[in-house]
Amino acid sequence: MCPPRFFAVDYVINPWMDPTQPVSAEVAVAQWTELRDTYRRLGHTVEEIEPQPGLPDMVFAANSGTVVDGRVLGSRFRAPQRAAEAEHFRRWFVEHGYRDLTMPERINEAEGDFAWTGKLLLAGTGFRTDPAAHAEAQEVLGVPVVSLSLVDPRYYHLDTALFVLSEATDTAAAQIAYYPAAFSPGSQRVLRRLFPDAVIATAADAECFGLNGVSDGRNVVLPLEAVGLGAELASRGYEPVYLDISELRKAGGGPKCCTLEIRK
Repeated sequence: MCPPRFFAVDYVINPWMDPTQPVSAEVAVAQWTELRDTYRRLGHTVEEIEPQPGLPDMVFAANSGTVVDGRVLGSRFRAPQRAAEAEHFRRWFVEHGYRDLTMPERINEAEGDFAWTGKLLLAGTGFRTDPAAHAEAQEVLGVPVVSLSLVDPRYYHLDTALFVLSEATDTAAAQIAYYPAAFSPGSQRVLRRLFPDAVIATAADAECFGLNGVSDGRNVVLPLEAVGLGAELASRGYEPVYLDISELRKAGGGPKCCTLEIRK
C-alpha cells in the first residue's frame, strides 16, 4: 500500500475524476489509514511504499505489479501522468527481495486488470491494458490467462467490475463477484461458463465501487454504500467489512485499487 500523502485530482484519466471538485488529502489519508488498519486487524501484514510528490495516483498500489508464486510482472502505465510510478514500484520489489521480476514491454496496469483466481489469471482489456499484455503475462507468469473485454468507460479496469471472493483449491472452485454490464457479450458468456455460481452485482453495487472489494476468503472489505452486495455475500457465508472510501473514489479508486495482494 502507498499512503496518499500527495493525493489530488489534478487531471482526468477516468470518468470519475473531476479537477473542479474539492479534494482533501487529509481526508484521503484518514480513509486510507482506516483501510490499512482494517487489514492489520483482520490478521494481514501490510507493507508500505513511500509516496512521491507529483504522483497523486501512486496511492493506487494495485497497479504496481502482479505477483504469482513469487514471480513478479511489473506495470507499464497508459497515462503519461502515471508513467513514473512503475520505476518506484520496481525498486520496491527489488529492495524487498523479489528477484524473479520482469518489467513489461506491453502496457499493463497490473492488478487493476489482472485478477488471480488460484488457477488462472483473469485479464481485462478495453481501456487501459494492451490486449497483447495478456499473452505477455502468460509467458512471464506461466499461468493460464483468460481475456475479458470491458465496454463501459466507468469501469475502466477489471478491478472496478470484478473481484475474487475465494481462490480455487484442489477441492473447490474459485468464487467471484462481478457486474455483467461492464463486459462485452462474449466475455459475459465466458464468465458464466467459468463461474456459474458467481455473485452477480447490481448497477448500484458497481456505481459505489462495490466490485473494488478485497476478500481474504472470509472477510470482504467493501465501500460502506455496497449494502446490497454485502447482504448477498453474507448470505453465502462471507463477513462484509464496510469502510468509507468516498474521498479516494473521487480519483476512481476504492479498497482494491489501494491494495496490491502479495500471496505467500
